[in-house]
Amino acid sequence: MYQDATRTRFAARPDDLAIGRVLEEEAMSDAEISQSAVGTASDRLPRGRLAPGPRGHVVFGSLPDFRRDILGALFDAWQRHGDVVRFRLGGTIQAYLLVHPDHVAQVLQENHRNYRKDRLTYDRLKPTVGEGLLTSEGDLWLRQRRLIQPAFHRQRIASFGSLMVESTLAMLDRWEARYGDGQTFDVFAEMTRLALEIASKTLFGTSLSEDADRVGQAVSFASLHTNRRMQSYFELPLSLPLPGNRRFRREIRALDEVVYRLIGDRRRAGQRSDDLLSLLVDARDEATGEKMADHQLRDEVMTIMLAGHETTAVALSWTWYLLSRHPAVAARLRAELSDVLGGRPPRVEDLPRLPYTEMVVEEAMRLYPPAWILSRSPIADDVVGGYWIPADKMVMLCPYLTHRHSAFWENPEGFDPERFAPARSAGRPRYAYFPFGGGPRLCIGSGFAVQEARLVLATVAQRVRLDLAPGCSVRPQPLITLRPSSGIRMTMRRAEA
Repeated sequence: MYQDATRTRFAARPDDLAIGRVLEEEAMSDAEISQSAVGTASDRLPRGRLAPGPRGHVVFGSLPDFRRDILGALFDAWQRHGDVVRFRLGGTIQAYLLVHPDHVAQVLQENHRNYRKDRLTYDRLKPTVGEGLLTSEGDLWLRQRRLIQPAFHRQRIASFGSLMVESTLAMLDRWEARYGDGQTFDVFAEMTRLALEIASKTLFGTSLSEDADRVGQAVSFASLHTNRRMQSYFELPLSLPLPGNRRFRREIRALDEVVYRLIGDRRRAGQRSDDLLSLLVDARDEATGEKMADHQLRDEVMTIMLAGHETTAVALSWTWYLLSRHPAVAARLRAELSDVLGGRPPRVEDLPRLPYTEMVVEEAMRLYPPAWILSRSPIADDVVGGYWIPADKMVMLCPYLTHRHSAFWENPEGFDPERFAPARSAGRPRYAYFPFGGGPRLCIGSGFAVQEARLVLATVAQRVRLDLAPGCSVRPQPLITLRPSSGIRMTMRRAEA
């Protein structure tokens, strides 16, 4: 059943993902893929059937619509043209939106050897995260994935559970001291701070509390600036002395100072710790015996720290927003927590006995997937849904849309955690729900993120209630992650009140 597969996927050990074979396939060269996996366009693919799509601006195509409201533009085009949509984005740039789960499966799983990361998108992420797992390809990606894989072993992730709960309890103590008189506060800012604290303790073995605000500010601006560059009409080099570029470089320098300081401290310490950084510092390539250089460590640490804390903070923030708007769901969640935990803090071993808590997290990520869009580029021409997808064009996979596909989700805009119950999930396609991607490049930190979200939710929900502040308007802001545009202002009261 689909639900069983979902639970297994989130809890699975990385080495249970048949990673060896698919990693070898991922490392194939472009030429090998073109010859062995796909063939040539002239002898296999019908060139004449083009996907439908909006006309857009005469020069810039759909780019102005994307700049105004990319979620709305994608949704409207999907509703108008179907599950395969072709966009013009100015000049010769074309992008193909694929929404049906079968099409997602073809790109991420069944024919993944023919699809690499889209360079137009991911090259713009490299000034922030460098050549980490998120952006690297081929031999480098294969090497790094193998080096980093043990750090995300199931048992190691479970060992961080008590730290996740302790950090959450400390946050609740601070909340009760500061916000006990009905003051409003930004839950997104609080979840960002908590997720960064958990990421820093698990990754570095130390708190970044003194640097938290500085790191959070740097991450926010880097995300915003990168998104602006992705949607710009003309790509201007970061070296130009524009105000935004100058600030971007300052923020990246600030992040680098923190990361390189921690790497240097760990190397000088010369003793092994249980944190992820120690594993990365000690990791050796099986073939060469070499360890990662500082610059590669920096790129991987930056990827794990930024991607990890940002996505979890976003997922939790939208969860609190949805619970505040659906009191019946919140009441059932608290009832499960009371029955199972009896008022004590949760432990990792409690999670299998908290199925509704898990379903709440899953449903929140269905409606507001933090990684709301993925992009790939075919190495050789392909046919998807009967339409020709030319080589080297951008292919967009959008969980935000696929998670709302009415053929697979009843009342797709509703907040209904029980849709993830086994009986209702039976027969649902695997890629109707893919908040962490899929295939050989399934997010390496998915198990960590889901465990953290469930433990934080269980810890907070049984102690306090969070209510949306009167007059607070919340809308999604689709940057690199699907953030709430102006935060989420909420008030707090005791759970039993």
